[in-house]
Amino acid sequence: MSLQPVLLVIAHGSRDPRHAATVHTLVRRVRAMRPGLRVETGFLDFNVPSVPGVLESLAAERVREVVALPLLLTRAFHAKSDIPSVLRRAPARLRIRQADVLGPSPLLTQALERRLHEAGLSPADRSSTGVVLASAGSSDPEAIAVIADIAREWRHTGWCAVRPAFASASLPRTEDAVRELRALGCAKVAVAPYVLAPGRLPDRIARGAAGADVLADVLGPAPEVARVLLERYDAALLPRVAAAGA
Repeated sequence: MSLQPVLLVIAHGSRDPRHAATVHTLVRRVRAMRPGLRVETGFLDFNVPSVPGVLESLAAERVREVVALPLLLTRAFHAKSDIPSVLRRAPARLRIRQADVLGPSPLLTQALERRLHEAGLSPADRSSTGVVLASAGSSDPEAIAVIADIAREWRHTGWCAVRPAFASASLPRTEDAVRELRALGCAKVAVAPYVLAPGRLPDRIARGAAGADVLADVLGPAPEVARVLLERYDAALLPRVAAAGA
């Protein structure tokens, strides 16, 4: 049995089968990047296996340590409330560390760039293209502020302009940000979904991108996303490593 703590990737789940399929593809990429690390997947809702079910199975196998990693881009309700609540009800024999959410991270910005280039933008388009950073949205002010900060920092890498937009809970909507970039005089407008997997809200982003020139794919199993997962896993273990070397 591996002495490394198990990495448990916790996804929200969705009725849309594309969501779970994308999560599983991402997890397979993480496993390929770190052979020997046991990586499990659990869902909060809609899909199986459930997070409590995975934790019960690990406890039955006499696993001792788990790093629970929220497959989330911002620290909103699920990271602050739902996931800690589920983890508190885990079997007592399990020692669980909750890792940080994935964003913000320069690697995620690189993944956004990858998706835009795959959608047809070239480096020559950069200075004339306005980008809508389209996220799912949240009622949590901290999460909204993070998206705004990412858009502001990304603008400084040479794009004509970058504007945040949200599919729910917050404004502006994707279509409003597209119109704003047109009004600013950007020759092209691209929409970059800052979401991990397809589903209802990403579909809403896509509908709002109807007036744009380019719509990038979701982040999905981009290699940069897989690298962030491993970074968060390693960071969650830093106190353990420090204690072992003391």
